[in-house]
Amino acid sequence: MGDALRVALAGLGTVGAGVVKLIEENRALIERRAGRPIAVTAVSARDRTRDRGIDIAGFAWHDDTAELAMRDDVDVVVELIGGSDGPALSLARRAIAGGKHFVTANKAMIAHHGVELAGAAEAANLALKYEAAVAGGIPVIKGLREGAAANEIGRVYGILNGTCNYILTTMEREGRDFAEVLSEAQALGYAEADPSFDIDGIDAAHKLSILASLAFGTALDFDAVAITGIRELVAGDIAEAAALGFKVRLVGLAEANGKGLFQRVHPCLVPADHPLAHVQGSLNAVVAEGNYVGRLLFEGRGAGEGPTASAVVADLIDIARGEYGPAFAMPVASLAHLPPAPAGERRGRAYLRFTVADRPGVLAELTAAMRDANVSIESMIQRGQSGDAGGDDPVLLAMVTHVGPERCVTDALARLEGSSSLAGKPMLMHILDL
Repeated sequence: MGDALRVALAGLGTVGAGVVKLIEENRALIERRAGRPIAVTAVSARDRTRDRGIDIAGFAWHDDTAELAMRDDVDVVVELIGGSDGPALSLARRAIAGGKHFVTANKAMIAHHGVELAGAAEAANLALKYEAAVAGGIPVIKGLREGAAANEIGRVYGILNGTCNYILTTMEREGRDFAEVLSEAQALGYAEADPSFDIDGIDAAHKLSILASLAFGTALDFDAVAITGIRELVAGDIAEAAALGFKVRLVGLAEANGKGLFQRVHPCLVPADHPLAHVQGSLNAVVAEGNYVGRLLFEGRGAGEGPTASAVVADLIDIARGEYGPAFAMPVASLAHLPPAPAGERRGRAYLRFTVADRPGVLAELTAAMRDANVSIESMIQRGQSGDAGGDDPVLLAMVTHVGPERCVTDALARLEGSSSLAGKPMLMHILDL
């Protein structure tokens, strides 16, 4: 056995405590696999007195997280405090500048500053590892960077946020509305007190931008991700999707082609026989399509103490073995800078839901807007009052389009903007015909 790999740990929340527990509980196995011991030597967190269920007496304590990067008895700094900037980014820069390998679970920081940090680590011949930043314990980063390295990846997509998937699959199973299920998810700890990053699609977009860079050899471009969350979904959308043979999932999708890099996080209708339709609860799943390996599906728990700690320690084992290369599978100088690919010419089907007044002429107005925008309607369902009610109480009207350019659907919705027939903003979901 060689000398121990000495680790400084910034953040002792659920995941940080899990890392300590995992290293202790699986110590013998980890040493055999790493070829040397892995030992935590120093830690930093907000509250020294908090009971975390672990013994920290043997670790050097620092109130100032940045001090971890300056210790002589540290080989690797692990960052688990979160945030795209602030203390996390400062620690990352200091650790690499100080000759320390760096491991993080921070998808926001990697999405915004990954190229900078990768370049610095590469220049210093240091590891920048972030397996835990995307899909928790699912080894999708390693799978794309190493296992599929010989393949040209045509597309990468998946369910990247467990909170949203829990909400959607609960709505699907129990027929309840979004707000009620969100409150329950918060009570159970599946959703944060402020769930905006999750339900508005930002968390999934951070992860998608990282996957896109790995899959296509492109520079990270989080700002180019088109993002729509699940706030506006109602139980009726889930029911209509089921009636049409689909499940609703928040899907992140990225493709690189001659027109640029396309990245979008959007609620989609997924065919009931597609693998993503069977991903339930808080699970994550990622699909990558390689030109030689074919379709790869990675599925599992995307968050939580055990899965995330497992990914962090797996990165530490790689570093202990000396197995690390460029953070994004190729040198930073080789990453392509592609323009954002426009969505307008993408062809596909779409689901459109309108909440409308139940009175004569409304249906004619909607179908005229579709006709004038060259949108062909495949099917249509109306739920609510009977057609002879003649009142203004809103009803739900859903339609599915035939395959066509996305710009035509956008044009149709623009034609209906401000219409007195609409009782709310229309809901658009693309259909995942992959």
